[in-house]
Amino acid sequence: MAEIIVVTSGKGGVGKTTTSASIAMGLAERGKKVAVVDFDVGLRNLDLIMGCERRVVYDFVNVIQGECTLKQALIKDKRNEKLFVLAASQTRDKDALTPEGVEKVLDELRQDFDFVICDSPAGIERGAHLAMYFADRAVVVVNPEVSSVRDSDRVLGIMASKSRKAERGDGTIKEHLLITRYSPKRVADGDMMSIADIEEILGLPIIGVIPESELVLQSSNAGVPVILDNQAPAGQAYADAVARLLGEDRPMRFTEADKKGLLKRLFGS
Repeated sequence: MAEIIVVTSGKGGVGKTTTSASIAMGLAERGKKVAVVDFDVGLRNLDLIMGCERRVVYDFVNVIQGECTLKQALIKDKRNEKLFVLAASQTRDKDALTPEGVEKVLDELRQDFDFVICDSPAGIERGAHLAMYFADRAVVVVNPEVSSVRDSDRVLGIMASKSRKAERGDGTIKEHLLITRYSPKRVADGDMMSIADIEEILGLPIIGVIPESELVLQSSNAGVPVILDNQAPAGQAYADAVARLLGEDRPMRFTEADKKGLLKRLFGS
């Protein structure tokens, strides 16, 4: 029986889809059978980041409306046979997602997978609410800036009161915080919120800190989840986050600014 994990945020452009792709790939690389589902109807970016955009024939809405089976719509990743992608529709309205339809698809996925990763749209509209409504766990993605943290705080309030678990009185969604585009140097210079600042405002355990890196964008443009680059700090940080999701205890890396040696202080870099 799969565990459903929603990757969500309040603000757009913080790296949710990049995070969904890397978490899904990371879990599959550890031998878990994983489905990653794009809830962003009308836009659809997950298939691009996963590098399978040319293989989309049927999508999430097609399955909900009975135009194909779930097996027809799932796309097997070419790099890992345990990872499958369910793309969003680019041509439908967000109202095409219904609670009954989403529940039916997720229940079917639960039977065959270890994890279902729900890539949520930003904000609190219909697609985002449905992505988080059935979740067992949530990864809340934030950038270290005030607007991102504030908007995510609102999403946390909605999950606490409007999820299926909340409505049924069946416990709460287990929430984790993942910080993206983190620059220790900019934090030290006072240009960016610190990890402690974000923790104090949101009150969530941090599952990962992804360093600011041009490689993240390059990997996304190439259709390769950045976690597959195990030499890059961003890839290593996502791998650490996946390990923590699975209950492993790992030290938090890439959170301190490099200390310059004597020669660098005298002559610069």
